[in-house]
Amino acid sequence: MNGDAILLMVLSLAVVWGGLLVSILALRARSERADYPPGGDDDHREDDAITERDT
Repeated sequence: MNGDAILLMVLSLAVVWGGLLVSILALRARSERADYPPGGDDDHREDDAITERDT
């Protein structure tokens, strides 16, 4: 490989691994949402499901 190919490979690896590192650090800093939209309460939909019968 010539010098230009090696430089491009190192640059692309730095972008990919750098993006991974930045995203991991961002998730560690703010892992969970503090605010949720309204209507997030459990409405027990599975309690009113269609009756399943083994026939």
